[in-house]
Amino acid sequence: MAIGYCQIDLHIPDSHSLKDKRSVIRSIVARVGQQFNVSIAELDHQDIWQAATLEVACVSNESARLHQLLEQVVRWVRMNRPDIEVVDYRIEML
Repeated sequence: MAIGYCQIDLHIPDSHSLKDKRSVIRSIVARVGQQFNVSIAELDHQDIWQAATLEVACVSNESARLHQLLEQVVRWVRMNRPDIEVVDYRIEML
């Protein structure tokens, strides 16, 4: 059994308040969780208007499949949310 973990650092330039930011993050978390069947949450920078760190986790029998799935999540965020910049991401297998 393998556990995949991905940390995605985001910059949200159009956010001018925490309310704006939370709206964007809630949308991403809901859609990614449903579409990819992964656990996802904002775990850092909760009080900064234009920055967010999302953590994504999933479990599978194949680590290669997990890596591919997590890459798809990052690609989805980049393609479906052009208003948000993916600053950096890191994928780890446990």
